[in-house]
Amino acid sequence: MSKMTRLGFQHAGALGVSAAAWISTAAYAVNDLPGGPAVNQLNLHPAATRIAEEQQWLHWFMMAICLVIFVAVFGVMFYSILKHRKSVGHKAANFHESAAVEIAWTIIPFLIVIGMALPATKVLVAQKDTTGADLTIKATGIQWKWGYDYIKGEGEGIGFVSTLDNDQRVMSNNGGPKAGEVAPDNYLLKVDNPLVVPVNKKIRIITTANDVIHAFAVPAFGIKQDAIPGFVRDTWFRAEKVGDFYGQCQELCGKEHAYMPIHVKVVSAQEYTAWVALKAKEAAAKADDPAKVWTLVDLKARGEKVYGANCAACHQANGKGAGPIKPLDGSAIVLDADHNKQIQILLNGAAGGAMPSWKALSDTDLAAVATYTKNNWSNQTGQIVQPAEVLAARK
Repeated sequence: MSKMTRLGFQHAGALGVSAAAWISTAAYAVNDLPGGPAVNQLNLHPAATRIAEEQQWLHWFMMAICLVIFVAVFGVMFYSILKHRKSVGHKAANFHESAAVEIAWTIIPFLIVIGMALPATKVLVAQKDTTGADLTIKATGIQWKWGYDYIKGEGEGIGFVSTLDNDQRVMSNNGGPKAGEVAPDNYLLKVDNPLVVPVNKKIRIITTANDVIHAFAVPAFGIKQDAIPGFVRDTWFRAEKVGDFYGQCQELCGKEHAYMPIHVKVVSAQEYTAWVALKAKEAAAKADDPAKVWTLVDLKARGEKVYGANCAACHQANGKGAGPIKPLDGSAIVLDADHNKQIQILLNGAAGGAMPSWKALSDTDLAAVATYTKNNWSNQTGQIVQPAEVLAARK
C-alpha cells in the first residue's frame, strides 16, 4: 500500500471518528434554557435588565453603521474597478489638493465617531454607577467555585459557597453522557447553592478572588467584572423579570475553568424574604456548640458531605489528588496524630493559595472533614478531631 493511500485511509478514519462524535453529541442534545443560553445560539442572551437591552441596541446600532460604511466604501471601490478599468479605454485622472475632499473625509468620519460614542458613553457610565444599591453581595472567585456573602441590605450576614453539581462534574470527566443517558438541559450549569436576589432591586456585586483572576459574568444581565486577588471591583444589575439566569467565569483560571458556573435565581420580594428567613434558620442550626463532643460515626457522616461539596473537586472523591494537587490518601499530615498540622492548613490554606483557606466553614464542619479524611480510604487512623480543637486553633 502506498504512502498516499495510507494517508487517505487515515484521514478518512479521522473524519469518520469526527462524524461519529458529532452524531453522538446530537443524540444527547439539550433544550434551550429560559434566559439563555440557547442551543445553537447566534444572538445575545435575551435581556433581563435595562442595561442589557441598551447593550443589545448598541450592538445592532454599531453593526448597522459598520454595514453601511462597508457597503458604501466597497461599493464605490468595486464600481470604480468595473466601470473605469483600463481595458474599456479609461485613463487614470490626475488631481490633488482638493479642499472639498479634505474637509469631507475629515468631517464625515468625525460625525460618525461622535454618533457612535455618545450613546455608548451613556450606557457605559450607567453600567458603572453602583450607587444607591438595595442589596450588596460580595462574589469571591475560588478555584473552582464561587463564594457569596450578603454584606448589605436584606439578608445581610448570609454567606455560602456555590459549587457545580458533582454528578454533572463526574459525567463531564467521564466524557459526557453515556449511551442511554440524557444530558440535563442545565448541563454544567447546575449548582448546589444558586445566588438568590429579589426582582426589580438594584443589586451591587463586589468581586474579588482567593487565588487567580476570575470573572463574574451573567450575559442576560449585561454584566462582566474581573475578580482579582487582593483587589475589589464592582458592578450592578436590576433584574426586571423573575427566573433562572446563568453565567460562567470568563477568565481562564485553571484546568477546571469550565466548572465555574454562575446561577442567579431572581424571585419576588415575598419569596426573597422567605428565603432569607430560611437561610437564617439554617445558619442557626449550623451554629453548633463547639464544646460538643462528637462521635466518630457522626463526624464522618457530616465530613463526607463537607468533603463532597468543597474538597472533592481538587483532591477527588478517592482522595488521590491529581497533578500538582497533593493526595490526602496516605498523606503524612493527615495521618499525623498532631491534629493542629492539618487544622492550620484548613484554616490558612497552603502552597501559595493553591490550597485555599476554609475559615468560612464552621468549626464543626472543619472538624468533620478533618476526621473524615483521617478515617477514609486507607487512612484508618481512628483519630477524632473535635470542634473545640478547631476553635482553639483560630485564636
